Amino acid sequence: MATRKQGSRRGGRRRHQEETEESWVPAPAFLSRSIPPFDILSEEGAQRIEDEAENLLELGIEFRDHPETLEVFRKAGAKVEGVLVKFERGMCREIIQKSAPRTFRQVARNPERDVEIGGDAMVFSPLYGAPFVRDLSGERRYATIEDFNTFIKLAHQAPVMHHTGGTICEPTDIPVSKRHLDMVYGHIRHSDKPFMGAVTSGWQAQDTMEMTRMVFGPERLDAECCVLGMINPTSPLLYDKEALESLHVYAAHNQGSVVTPFVIAGASGPVTPASMLAQLFAEGLAGMALAQLIRPGAPVIFGINSMGLNMKTGAPVRFDESWKCVLGCGQLARRLGVPFRCGGSSTNSKIPDAQAGYESALYLNYTVMSGVNFLIHAAGSLELGLCLSHEKFVLDCEMLGAVARMLDGIDTSDSAFALADYVTAGPGGNFLAADHTLARYKTAFFQSDLFDSLSFEQWRDAGAIDATQRANTDATHRIEKFEAASIDPALDEALNDFMKQRKAVLPDSYA
Repeated sequence: MATRKQGSRRGGRRRHQEETEESWVPAPAFLSRSIPPFDILSEEGAQRIEDEAENLLELGIEFRDHPETLEVFRKAGAKVEGVLVKFERGMCREIIQKSAPRTFRQVARNPERDVEIGGDAMVFSPLYGAPFVRDLSGERRYATIEDFNTFIKLAHQAPVMHHTGGTICEPTDIPVSKRHLDMVYGHIRHSDKPFMGAVTSGWQAQDTMEMTRMVFGPERLDAECCVLGMINPTSPLLYDKEALESLHVYAAHNQGSVVTPFVIAGASGPVTPASMLAQLFAEGLAGMALAQLIRPGAPVIFGINSMGLNMKTGAPVRFDESWKCVLGCGQLARRLGVPFRCGGSSTNSKIPDAQAGYESALYLNYTVMSGVNFLIHAAGSLELGLCLSHEKFVLDCEMLGAVARMLDGIDTSDSAFALADYVTAGPGGNFLAADHTLARYKTAFFQSDLFDSLSFEQWRDAGAIDATQRANTDATHRIEKFEAASIDPALDEALNDFMKQRKAVLPDSYA
């Protein structure tokens, strides 16, 4: 479990700065939940949504500008009409359940950081895809490659962050045609945790495979999941060329495809949770089935992203309908037998304020209840993922640490009870010096350096620092004290040579 060292509280900013790098204790590479997920749907309700998803698949999904995909489906028995593919009822489900793994392991550069995805395992990963950052000075601006690498460093240091993710933020100071190289390199160079690769086009996905092959070798790349790719259909009911090219590359190389429909209720999908669930599931089924047809047994994850639309302002919102979809899709994924991915600590707030805390805590609660296996957007999100914040990142990591303890459930073994100490304490007594207390007090409770629990007087005397200020200090200190994971100099040189060669032939394009 990812926690901080337990014991006495530390007061004062300077002492916190001096000791914060020592406050983390070793944590497992991923979490294993001991509490069951929540099924929001009745058996009848789940079947109705699955039936409606089959209705949508019978109507058909378009796969544009990629003849190879159409031929794959045609050979599998689907009805292909131009770019529209119509599936017989149960076809996609049968293909997936025949070969897709229920669980799989994604290996890391450091074997001690390998993660399990699926079943009772849960993996936390940072925000994905933010074009903006709110930096430590409070300025909101476009992200750069320096920002990108900084957040990889923060993710690497946080025990609750099991994975460094993918496009944590968009490095807009590098051409779109070349930045994927710098991002994949950043993951490899600054961390030894698992990571995600490029999916903007097929050739960028192929560049990811080449760099990943340098790290793990051709045999392991073919036999094990070494990198994940985010595959997004264009809702409603469409896969475009870029998504299909990338899915083909990842699946053909036996790498993981996180197939993630993104439905905005009232815009790219209907407004009711039941209809949204059916559409999300249908789009996901089609993509996961394609991955299995390309290479049976290739790892797939059913992912979703959903939100509503404020019809008065046109602004996206993520409240009850989104939460219901998260819970419902988690249940559908378990029924199908594939790992599930959804978002995490999300908020509409523009700064790490009270609204950000409330919304993130609520959304995280429902994602955990859903039985999620791969939790993207677990830390750092503002503006529904448009902006990445240093303070929000470390505050979210604290919240994830508390969640990790909750997943342990309740220990009811003999050692969890303390009958003998009741005899010693007696009626009206206390357990402060009880043997049971003394043996466990250091790890009995989650204690945070950022969430204040001091008395008012202690807090005042320590400088009356609020959570955002403490988070700013914490993030600054961690960035300053960062020590990169070791890397073979020959590997580092080979990666840089590959990047140099590729950049020499790629045009500078910002489109």
